[in-house]
Amino acid sequence: MRLHSTRNLRRGVALLAVLWLIAILGIATMAALRVISFDMELATAKIHGSRARQVAEMGIAIGSNPVVKRTDPILRQMDEATGEGFEVRIVSEGGRFNINAILLQDDKALLRSIFVDWGLELDEAQSVVDALGDWVDADDEVALNGAEKDEYYEAGRINQPFNRPFYEISEVRLVRGMDLVEAVRPDWRDWFTVWSGGALDLNEASAELIAAAAEVMIEQADMIPEAVRGSDGLRDTEDDVPFQNAAAALDLLGIDMKGRPDLARRFTVNDATTRIESIGYADGAKRKIIAIVRNRTGKPALLERTEEIIP
Repeated sequence: MRLHSTRNLRRGVALLAVLWLIAILGIATMAALRVISFDMELATAKIHGSRARQVAEMGIAIGSNPVVKRTDPILRQMDEATGEGFEVRIVSEGGRFNINAILLQDDKALLRSIFVDWGLELDEAQSVVDALGDWVDADDEVALNGAEKDEYYEAGRINQPFNRPFYEISEVRLVRGMDLVEAVRPDWRDWFTVWSGGALDLNEASAELIAAAAEVMIEQADMIPEAVRGSDGLRDTEDDVPFQNAAAALDLLGIDMKGRPDLARRFTVNDATTRIESIGYADGAKRKIIAIVRNRTGKPALLERTEEIIP
């Protein structure tokens, strides 16, 4: 009787071990299937991402063609059957403030007023502006509220500032105090460039930027883009009336160029630098390519090219 019980116990233990082994193998199999599935999804995403990038390149090629206008239907193409296509946006880089030009002209008042309008305290804005000036000037003399090598070294940062103009807009984030600006205005990059001819293009800038540079209310500054759009109120149509010189636009705002040369030098018209943004689509994947070109309609020169993965 005791021998029979021992055999049954051993059989039960063996059965339990087999069941545990089956469970472990099942879990391992599921894990392996998930890994394989993830690898397949990753490979598929790479393929689709690569294709989206290729499609975005097609958009850049079309947008770079000097005969293609900003409103040309060819800039937006989508194949519903394959889910592939692109959207291209062509705008003037002159519609943004050239931060190098502002600093090299020592127009700190403009930057200070912008930062204060965004929400910084006056002393904070002054410190950031002085630090920006110290970053691009060639000497090691510290501005009143600025920052040179010693200040950055104390923060654990060597070989800064660069003491040269910014090569790309992302470098601006390295300047002491720009974290304060980013906290109150995360989209600050949309306001600035390093590639335009220098002054703000009145035919391309938004009313918000014109108001900041002209020191007028946004409602008053809106007269400029409204006049450019023409009677139909739409940009890039046949009835557009772009200004041929900055004086005519500033006169509309009631600004005397001779009486306010400090304001007049902030503006221009018909900047020759173009931003071409192309978003490519391929089966759910999206890639964005940005090309900044000078003299697009003449002898074009590529100034910058960047790529982004869009979620």
